[in-house]
Amino acid sequence: MTIDMHFHWGPKGFTDALRQRTSKPNIRRGDDGAEYMDSFFSTTKLAADFDDVSPRLADMDKNGVQHAVLSISPVTGVEALPLQESLPLARAYNDSVSALSVAYPDRFSGFAILPVSNISAAVTEFERAMDLPGIVGAVLPGDGFLSKKRAERFAPLMEAANRRNAIFLVHYAKLSDDPEAPKPDTSDNARDRFGTLDMQSRLSSNMVTFCMTDFLKPYPNVTMMSHNLGGNIAFEVDRMDHRALMDTPGRELPSKQFKAAPVIVDCNSLGSRAIELATEVYGAEKIVFGSDGTAFGMDWTNKAIADARISEADKDLIRGGNAKRLLGRVNARFASAAE
Repeated sequence: MTIDMHFHWGPKGFTDALRQRTSKPNIRRGDDGAEYMDSFFSTTKLAADFDDVSPRLADMDKNGVQHAVLSISPVTGVEALPLQESLPLARAYNDSVSALSVAYPDRFSGFAILPVSNISAAVTEFERAMDLPGIVGAVLPGDGFLSKKRAERFAPLMEAANRRNAIFLVHYAKLSDDPEAPKPDTSDNARDRFGTLDMQSRLSSNMVTFCMTDFLKPYPNVTMMSHNLGGNIAFEVDRMDHRALMDTPGRELPSKQFKAAPVIVDCNSLGSRAIELATEVYGAEKIVFGSDGTAFGMDWTNKAIADARISEADKDLIRGGNAKRLLGRVNARFASAAE
């Protein structure tokens, strides 16, 4: 079976809350009569049925996806809003996703939105959300984990997640009020520089924090998940080993650290060659299916896994075997729901 661990979609309840807003992120009606989503990342024209569950289920069925863990990408900007704005939106999303998972327990579960501009409030909402049916963890902004020093601010959330065996999807996104944030030059080829090169670079830094520092050591029950195969690690680990052998002889090789770390990655938007390399670097047991929640993404990932020169057993782990095990750690209900 196929379980999609990287599936961005906002159901009604949450989208109605966005319609009530007049500033980003919000949903507005354009002069052409269509609805538009204005986020801090982009403006997107929305299909008339974009927040209807039926087309989502139809796309999943068409592409053989039995179960999806719903999330909203933090590039939308909800989490980084001031607390008085982010908390109502987080609650609207978490409640609506939970209700959907109750209505379709075999098809959906979800990652919570948290108001991470205020860590204390984020912990409170995390605890509330984890008591809701269907919530298995939360999404966190990747810029918070570019180094161990930056990651330490999330220690209270990590402690709460450790008690819950929760999963964190650490997704490419900025932090609010972050004067030290990297600032890529996008004066030309902006989509490629920003949407791929910058994204993959920051995800790689996240993976170094998770796998090459002791940040995760106090939280053995937390599953950290990076998207897009954890950035460029699979392509660059040989150079990291080379530099380690030259510069710090006797140090444990990065390749061994990535292999051993309790981290998973999804294969969203990457191809068969990348999946082959990631299987070698991380092990197939640490890779899960991801699609961004689009029909195009599901089809792309299905083809990438099918074309990868790895064993059928490894393909089955990536399609759903690993995700089923991880969801079952949070709550045994999800293991049975995804049968």
